[in-house]
Amino acid sequence: MKIAVVGTGYVGLVTGTCFAETGNHVTCVDIDEKKVEKLRNKQITIYEPGLEVLFERNIRQGRLDFTTDLAEGIKGAQIIFLALPTPPGEDGSADLKYVLKVADDLGHILEDYAVVVDKSTVPVGTADKVTAAIAKNAKVDFDVVSNPEFLREGVAVEDFMKPDRVVIGAENEKAKKVMEKLYAPFVRQGNPIIFMDVKSAELTKYAANSFLATKITFMNEIANLCELLGADVDMVRKGVGTDSRIGKRFLFAGIGYGGSCFPKDVQALAKSASEVKYDFKILNSVMDVNHKQKEKMIEPLKEYFGGDLSGKTIAIWGLAFKPYTDDIREAPALENITKLLSLGAKVKAYDPEAMENVKGVFGDKIYFANDEYDALEGADALMIMTEWPVFRTPEFDKMEKALANKVIFDGRNLYELENMEELGYTYYSVGRKTVQS
Repeated sequence: MKIAVVGTGYVGLVTGTCFAETGNHVTCVDIDEKKVEKLRNKQITIYEPGLEVLFERNIRQGRLDFTTDLAEGIKGAQIIFLALPTPPGEDGSADLKYVLKVADDLGHILEDYAVVVDKSTVPVGTADKVTAAIAKNAKVDFDVVSNPEFLREGVAVEDFMKPDRVVIGAENEKAKKVMEKLYAPFVRQGNPIIFMDVKSAELTKYAANSFLATKITFMNEIANLCELLGADVDMVRKGVGTDSRIGKRFLFAGIGYGGSCFPKDVQALAKSASEVKYDFKILNSVMDVNHKQKEKMIEPLKEYFGGDLSGKTIAIWGLAFKPYTDDIREAPALENITKLLSLGAKVKAYDPEAMENVKGVFGDKIYFANDEYDALEGADALMIMTEWPVFRTPEFDKMEKALANKVIFDGRNLYELENMEELGYTYYSVGRKTVQS
């Protein structure tokens, strides 16, 4: 099939590349001329494990191309995906201006029937707005369907190629058949394509992400309680996670969630609820707890240094909101760095992939290290913000020589307490006892 993907951000580029991999011809459209030029020259613009190989292969074999011209990009397309930003507005609602602008443009240039797909995470009622925007000027038939994405950064290619399920909100059989044909190669192992009404599909993505954010936040609350009661959150997690009704995933305590999805989607769902005068108390609590959790390590860090961080050098390991991505949106590291700088501390930071993005935020206000050990040289303490595998089994003797103090504030619980005790570190983690050297 001929497919157009409007928007070459994280979702758009993964979507376009993976559809090309199953034999479709995909044209990706973006208004950013510099980005499109890079993509045409086989320069991938996001970091996502496994994507680069597919990206280069499909460009080379002529199934994936890029343009800044919307009319050129959609010409002959049977399916047009809208993978556009829906950033939170000042009131927390999803800003649909990019989606609706493209929808309005499509109304002027559609030449043949096409299925227009909302791939972006959008609130209930967006498909109706997109339909109205296209219909104002459209001279041909079209259908608008909702097909929310469930991609996890770091494993997005695997998630797309072997999805747990595909959710499609469609109102008529013609659009359903087109979408079923498109996704057939991805569900050959029997995972379902779930058809539903459009509004239910739109709500499904928000409901799923909000539930997972709630699960994370609940476990962080348990971790905070563990510290007060003298319990160990890792033991509690194992006891809870083996209950088949609950499951093991999203139960790891830490310094809160970040990224492009959970913060935005929880906020947007709470806003949608408020618009129909429903007080979604759980989600409001989730947002409040997560905000506080992100800076959980600041107070013990201050206490360790007698309440004064001025002049202290703090090493930061991890800047991305999670491992295997360069995404820093809502990353706890950013809030912690901002707080440390406001308290007069100096920051030396290292991340395997996200440093270029963070340079755009802090510039020369912090030192960007060459590797994890360079970040430790002369540092008074280490804070761990992201659970990259490279940080899990470091050379502790090398760390000891570099650090001015053998103290670690671990926001991701990477190390065993017994090991830290044997090595003689002062070690703070989340929901577990503090090891004192």
